[in-house]
Amino acid sequence: MRRDFPAKVKAAAALRAGGHCEACTRKLMTGDYHYDHDTPDAMGGEPTLENCKVLCRSCHSVKTLRQDVPRIAKAKRRERNRLGIKKPRTITRWRRFNGDAVYAERNR
Repeated sequence: MRRDFPAKVKAAAALRAGGHCEACTRKLMTGDYHYDHDTPDAMGGEPTLENCKVLCRSCHSVKTLRQDVPRIAKAKRRERNRLGIKKPRTITRWRRFNGDAVYAERNR
C-alpha cells in the first residue's frame, strides 16, 4: 500500500524548494507541484521530509519511468528469485534437426 506524504511534509518541502523544481529549477505554477519519494515507497522509502522532493510534472515522469520503475522491478525479480519462484515454462515442445518432436518433460 502506497503511503503519501502528510500535509506538513508537503508544506515544508514546498518552502524548501522556494517555488522551483528541485531537479531542473523551473518555476512551478499552482497545481504543478509533484511530491516525489527520493527512495521509492515500494523500496522502503519513508514519507519524511528528507525523502521528499518537489518536482515539476516532466521531471517527475522522467524520474519515475527511468529510475523508479526499473529499480522496483529489479527488486521484485530478486525477491522472487530468492524465494525460488520461477515463471512457468513457455516452450512446451520443439523439433530436433531431424524433424522429431520433443515435448517438455517437466514443469519449472
